[in-house]
Amino acid sequence: MRNEFGFLRAGCITPMLKLADVGSNADRIIETAKTAAEQGCDLIVFPELCITGYTNADLFMQKLLYSNALKQLLRITDETSDLNAFIAVGLPVLHENRLYNCAVMISGGCILGIVPKTYIPNHNEFYEHRWFSSGADVFSDSILIDNKEIPFGTDLLFKIGYQNNTCTAGIELCEDMWAPVPPSVRKSLAGAELIINLSSSNELAGKADYRRELIEKLSGQQLSAYIYCSSGVFESSTDTVFGGHRIVAENGRLLVESERFERTDGFTYADIDLDFIRHERINNKTFSECAATELTRKKDAGSFIFVELEDYEYTDDTTAPSKDFTHDMLMRYIDPAPFVPTAPEKRSERCREIFSIQSAALASRLIHIGCKKVVLGLSGGLDSTLALLVCIEAFKSLDFDISGINCLTMPGFGTTKRTRSNAEKLCASVGLKIESIDITAAVRQHFNDINHDEGIKNVTYENAQARERTQILMDKANQLGGIVIGTGDLSEQAMGWSTYNGDHMSMYAVNTGVPKTLVRFLVEYYIEHLADKKTSGILTDINNTPISPELLPPDSNGEIAQKTEEKIGPYELHDFFLYQVVRCGYEPLKVLFLARAAFNGKNGISEYTRDEIKKWLVLFYKRFFSQQFKRSCVPDGPKVGTIALSPRADWRMPSDASVKMWLDELEDY
Repeated sequence: MRNEFGFLRAGCITPMLKLADVGSNADRIIETAKTAAEQGCDLIVFPELCITGYTNADLFMQKLLYSNALKQLLRITDETSDLNAFIAVGLPVLHENRLYNCAVMISGGCILGIVPKTYIPNHNEFYEHRWFSSGADVFSDSILIDNKEIPFGTDLLFKIGYQNNTCTAGIELCEDMWAPVPPSVRKSLAGAELIINLSSSNELAGKADYRRELIEKLSGQQLSAYIYCSSGVFESSTDTVFGGHRIVAENGRLLVESERFERTDGFTYADIDLDFIRHERINNKTFSECAATELTRKKDAGSFIFVELEDYEYTDDTTAPSKDFTHDMLMRYIDPAPFVPTAPEKRSERCREIFSIQSAALASRLIHIGCKKVVLGLSGGLDSTLALLVCIEAFKSLDFDISGINCLTMPGFGTTKRTRSNAEKLCASVGLKIESIDITAAVRQHFNDINHDEGIKNVTYENAQARERTQILMDKANQLGGIVIGTGDLSEQAMGWSTYNGDHMSMYAVNTGVPKTLVRFLVEYYIEHLADKKTSGILTDINNTPISPELLPPDSNGEIAQKTEEKIGPYELHDFFLYQVVRCGYEPLKVLFLARAAFNGKNGISEYTRDEIKKWLVLFYKRFFSQQFKRSCVPDGPKVGTIALSPRADWRMPSDASVKMWLDELEDY
């Protein structure tokens, strides 16, 4: 499924098998490989020793078995030559008077290379040393098969793909993965973006969980994709049972996992995001430094052989990167809320952790400056509510009297009864006083001073209120000997949705690392785990209040008229864009493509048309570039997740960078 968005489709197949019946097994491999190719698989992986079966025991010493397995390998190679896919199969191979347990990469009617297993298990239920030698014992780096010299060894790396749409893959076999230092480590450091494991791992109680966790860890540690395919129930059950476990993981994340103990051909497919792997490796300098260190530690440590398919002709036009690859063809889950864990228990744990980070950060700052008082503006909205809850937890952790938390409500032209009431009731429910300072008279005086017509409700009208509130907070902090707590969140920073030198400023910003889509869940966490019944009711209503800066007058019913998401777009989209652009480094067309896959209207997920997504994505880029000057001088605040936009943390960007190239890519699409 080669395409312009950098995805490679990997298929894992556990075919029905007959032990020692190499002809029948080859038939199943050929048939199932064709099925996988029809599903758009670029890479098709079969289990260890799949041509013969893994559990042949002393039959492996029979020449008839291993010589006929080699003949079937040639047949598989020939009969899959037109599939436009790379196929990894397993069989025993005789080389230098030793028998090796090997993985073979084939494509386009060619045997590209043969990788022998390095670590041969000979403990507990395994007796492989009885039949096979280690790939570490190989003297010659090639083998003659069908009058052709074939690369042979543990240090082969394969170029997967066609023409300019390629990646590098390394192979290890079963036990290699379980070694303290797997061969895949060096292969990843040498450039392998995919690690393929042909396996025959038997099933024991609890082993599948450990296996899954190990594969996720290896893919994360190596900044790679890991494709694992194991033998199934058709192996001998004399002493052990095999489940046909198939797993594809990417950079520490499980993409897909099969059922086990299937009694049919087992298929598992996933689309691997090569762009993301490459972005991670570019971004993570530790990875490249480790490669430079480890691959030069020994004189021959970096001597990898790169094998590629040369002079291959496409069989049809479908092999070329195609714009016909649509979002509904993608075989991987695209999370519409990448900052918010889907599973309730994981989400609760994430929220607990973030609360701990926020409150610990504030507590440390207060101790460092010798301060026991804070000042914050409480609007009755989500962000200021979260900031107040963080302050309460920080004060509790320090055994400070919470009366040192000074809350102000500063009603202006757009303040509604609902938000003001919620701010007052929330303070009362947690045992705090709240001071009310009406800013309307002061702002009107300011309008007179600068000769602004109050009837012109433009940016001057709005920002004058925000700056008046910030002035009050700063002066109150000086008066009380405290610091102003900032309430703005990560999403507002990304969009520049704040008033420069207004709510943009504070003395410590506790929400600076929290995206808007997560704020609501943090408040929900507080409701469920920390709040009493009365406070919970107030927080629930705050959670249900529309997001608004309340800088424009209410409607005729006294309700909020100025709704942020109607002006700048849905935060669920903007947080999605933020993650894909900053965390993953994707280009605009890929962000648009992924957004269409994520927001599909299924299972309660919001649905947006292509034009809607494009409209808000264009706005995101425009604001993200134009508002960098605000991010260049943001106050201190804790990073809580994978993204921070402070120039002292993750993101450094010139304030005058041009957005033209990003918008040009979207213009004609």
